[in-house]
Amino acid sequence: MSAPSSHPPGTLRVGRIAGVDVLVRSSWLLVALLIALLLAPRVEQVQPGLGALKYVAGTAFAVLLYLSVLLHEISHAVVAQRFGLGVRSITLHFLGGATEIDSESRTPVQEFTIAVVGPLTSIAVGLVALVAIPVTPDGLLRLAVEGLAGANLVVGVLNLVPGLPLDGGRVLRALVWKASGNMHSGTVAAAWGGRIAAALVLLWPVLGREVLGIRTDVLDYVMAFIIATFLWSGSTASLVSARVRRRLPALQARPLARRVVAVPDDVTVAEAVRRAQEAGAGGIVVHDRDHRLSAVVSEKALGATPEERRPWVPVTSVSRTLEAGLVLPVELVGEDLVLAMSRTPAEEYVLVEAAGNVYGVLATSDVDRAFEESARS
Repeated sequence: MSAPSSHPPGTLRVGRIAGVDVLVRSSWLLVALLIALLLAPRVEQVQPGLGALKYVAGTAFAVLLYLSVLLHEISHAVVAQRFGLGVRSITLHFLGGATEIDSESRTPVQEFTIAVVGPLTSIAVGLVALVAIPVTPDGLLRLAVEGLAGANLVVGVLNLVPGLPLDGGRVLRALVWKASGNMHSGTVAAAWGGRIAAALVLLWPVLGREVLGIRTDVLDYVMAFIIATFLWSGSTASLVSARVRRRLPALQARPLARRVVAVPDDVTVAEAVRRAQEAGAGGIVVHDRDHRLSAVVSEKALGATPEERRPWVPVTSVSRTLEAGLVLPVELVGEDLVLAMSRTPAEEYVLVEAAGNVYGVLATSDVDRAFEESARS
């Protein structure tokens, strides 16, 4: 049985679909409350005499609506899994949902397919509900089907707006990536599309009132501000990510590796340090009596051990037992290197050749320094 996953504060795990945890943020309760309040007059109109139960009906519709949002996100997750990408979780929140995928798409076709399937799923749900309206009995059920049709069609169409963090932004990124051969150019173009979309959303209440003669109220301005902030922050984060990823190819594990010396697990810290100094090594790994690699010495723990105590302290007391994630291929570069390190955070990693022999020790501090130097160059 796998260990339970840790999730961000303010989220509740409500289930697991296609092997993916489904999380609900506490902000969803605000959505349910808002929908219940806004829908109450309409519920009273189609089903008079419900009293306080009209708010329960509104909350039920909020649940139904978010089930369709969940279907949208599941489609992203399933297609990503079909392409061999890992999916960590699906989260439902105030403005809809998000699918957390472990890594970037490998090709423009993958990016396009994973992105476009979500909006197409919402549009399909909306069209099915639209077709069902004429045969649905009057009352609350018909109101729910009408709302489901309208909401999914709007969600599907708006998600195709070509700007990150919307699905349409990922579609645009895939198209620019395909045309230019550069994923980062696609990200930059889609991120600026998201910023333009944010500006238009922010201006929409004013334009609607002054140009189209649409009546607007305080809620329209509040929602425009919330959505614009969401789009702007998401697109800005994508721009920052693109700049970072552009520098990642400069990171290579092999040239960053420190020379290593292997010592048995029954020696003292002083003896391990002596052997490392004699060999001119910057890293120490530990093996057992059968010469199987078992641990890597922590530079931080070693530095915290006073000189006078080192002749009596076993080297295993300043070492970290090797987990699978602490042993990495020496050929890792760029984003693959960063992703491998992020899966198992540590200060030191053991780098091995394809044949399995130890090449050296990779220190996280050396990777950070190399990244900062590449940023300045």
